[in-house]
Amino acid sequence: MIPPEHRQLAITLIQEAVAAGARQYKACEVLDISARTYRRWQAQQRHLKTLVDQRQEACAIPSNRLTQEERQQVITVCNQPCYQDLPPSQIVPRLADEGRYLASESTFYRILKAVKQLHRRGRAKPPRKMAKPKGYQAIRPNQVYTWDITYLPTTVAGSFFYLYLVEDIFSRKIVGWEVHAAESSEDAGKLIDQIALREGHAPIEVLHSDNGSPMKGATMLATLQRLGITPSFSRPSVSNDNPYSESLFRTLKYAPKYPIRPFETLEDARQWVNQLSEWYNDEHHHSGIRFVTPNQRHRGKDQAILQRRQALYLEARQKNPQRWSGDIRNWHYTEAVWLNPPKDVRAQL
Repeated sequence: MIPPEHRQLAITLIQEAVAAGARQYKACEVLDISARTYRRWQAQQRHLKTLVDQRQEACAIPSNRLTQEERQQVITVCNQPCYQDLPPSQIVPRLADEGRYLASESTFYRILKAVKQLHRRGRAKPPRKMAKPKGYQAIRPNQVYTWDITYLPTTVAGSFFYLYLVEDIFSRKIVGWEVHAAESSEDAGKLIDQIALREGHAPIEVLHSDNGSPMKGATMLATLQRLGITPSFSRPSVSNDNPYSESLFRTLKYAPKYPIRPFETLEDARQWVNQLSEWYNDEHHHSGIRFVTPNQRHRGKDQAILQRRQALYLEARQKNPQRWSGDIRNWHYTEAVWLNPPKDVRAQL
């Protein structure tokens, strides 16, 4: 490898060899460089005097840049009483209506940013950066629940029934549901009471939901406190914080059994939800729990089922090994389920 300080000497030697009748690529081979490298060095040498400074910190001053007086005028206008509470997007059009043009809107923003005046103007509070909710791990049924409310269409335009749906994230089982004509913290509290009574053989530790008024109502929070359940809430307008309920609603509403026509009465809606929840819990093979049904996992029967599948596939591979290019399908038991896992845990999932 020829160091940079010796490149000029190498170019000179190659030029002398070529002038004496040698082939260029042969002369390059003697110096252990390629002909392409030699041509690149030649090009750099020819343009050495015309090279511009390409360092990132070396920037030229635009010829059309505002003068210091013009920049100060922009700052002065933005600080006038009639404009001091307005952003540049409001100031520039108003100046245009007055027949004044000082600079473009983007230039206004750049100038204000340079003098550290690019902040929220007026009394509106700046948007808050909400921290991701605490993650919870479920290693058994009835440990971490998630719930939400969704709309069910009625025959009256603009009117809906409301489906309250509670799911166990470990088994994906629908542990409770109700259909009402309105959203209510009282109805939600009664539903949680019924679930706790029915599933009371194991204590419920966490109930996660979004930030709706039924979820954060006084009656609902009092019910959770009485039952010793920790409430957990999603960030505002972040549906990803409650993925299990969102996924469940999509499964139900796109199931073949979902009615084509809207519901006429509450009783019709309740009958449909009852049938659908039974189908979901007892017949639907859930992809998130290795395609067993929620009830099978909730009752602890999934381990035996998965072991039989594992043995079946191992036997099939042993009979016809040429048909298997790798390992068999993953039928391993899922021991833990996370709701909003921390970053280090999410990287391992």
